[in-house]
Order: sequence, then C-alpha cells, then structure tokens
Amino acid sequence: MKRILILFSSLIVLLSACSPLANSEFRGNHEKWQMANLSHYRFGLSVSCFCAFSQRMPLTIEVQDGKVVSMTYNDGSPVPEADRSIFAQYETIEDLFTFTRDAISRADEIHVTYDSTYGYPSIVQIDFVRNAADDELDLTVQSIEPLN
Repeated sequence: MKRILILFSSLIVLLSACSPLANSEFRGNHEKWQMANLSHYRFGLSVSCFCAFSQRMPLTIEVQDGKVVSMTYNDGSPVPEADRSIFAQYETIEDLFTFTRDAISRADEIHVTYDSTYGYPSIVQIDFVRNAADDELDLTVQSIEPLN
C-alpha cells in the first residue's frame, strides 16, 4: 500500500511539473523577457547547492548581445575561465530560461517564481530526484540592471 501511495504522489508531482499551466506560465514569462529586448544587462545570481563554491555567491554577470562580458564572485574576483563551465547552463537569462524549461520536464519537483517586470525566472528551486541526497539546486536572480 505504501508503495502505491509513493507512486501516486510521484505521479501527481510529475504531472503538476509538466502541466499545461506550468508550461503556459513559462511561455508567457519567456515572451515577456523577449519583449523587454534587453541586449545589455547585469544581474546577480546565487547558485545554492551541495557544492564548494556556494560561499562565493552571488555572482555578478554582465551580458551583452547574448554573450557574457564579465563574471565575478561576490568578492569582486573574476571567475576563472576554467571554472566558467560550472555556470554555463545559466550564465545568461536566456540560458536560465533554457535550463528552467528542461528542469520542468525532467525534475521530480520544481518551483519557479518569475519576475513581474521582465518575466525572467527569479527563483528556481529544483529537486531532481526526490529521494536522493544532495541533488537539490536553487538559483536566485537578485536583480537585473539594464545597461542599454
């Protein structure tokens, strides 16, 4: 009986994460971001996980024309090129949208809060495998500063 309840609750979470409502909300906010047409911006990004660099958050990332111009840790030191691959999945807001879309379709549990002005995912909380330890990931965008 317990196994059936676990299976049923997993199915409910899976269906809610992939629901048309979640996808509709994602699409509407992605369109809002695209309509804002910010080609040059700076934002703060905190990546919280079971990882060594968590104390160096938030990152400050400057993006121009879809490319990262600079990326620094909270102490102002540049993120070394060799370490940039760690953050490549969400180093621009467009990348963050792609990462969020993929997580909606594959994570056991995901909660996304979107910015009311620009539509970007401001908080993304993901538990990829519900019963696994240390696989959770939280992404928080502190602010966006248009530089256009």
